[in-house]
Amino acid sequence: MGARKRISAEARKEAQKTMYFAKLRNVPTSPRKMRLVVDMIRGMEVFRALGVLKFSNKEAAARVEKLLRSAIANWEQKNERKAETGELCVSSISVDCATTLKRMRPAPQGRGYRIRKRSNHVTLFVDTLSKNDSQN
Repeated sequence: MGARKRISAEARKEAQKTMYFAKLRNVPTSPRKMRLVVDMIRGMEVFRALGVLKFSNKEAAARVEKLLRSAIANWEQKNERKAETGELCVSSISVDCATTLKRMRPAPQGRGYRIRKRSNHVTLFVDTLSKNDSQN
């Protein structure tokens, strides 16, 4: 590894130490369906977001709820205390495409139609409300 690459990697690693996040990788749901759920909680206070996800009837909501609980636990682990109501918010959340499984479906006259089974990666960052308000 070159010197510049190592320096930037170390800087990125140091920046990650002050961030509180969780990642969910290779979720077998299309990114479009996952974004519908993610858009509901973006920028929300975390305990309110948990309530929204709990009562959502989307299948992806259960996965995002578990991811949010993981991000809260990561924050509590780094700060060595429990999160209080109104203290944390979902600062940013993104859904990216992952690998697509390509399958064939029989079609008329000996043809085959392609089925694309999509998957995604979700990255969720939580932050304190006071720090998030000072940036706006």
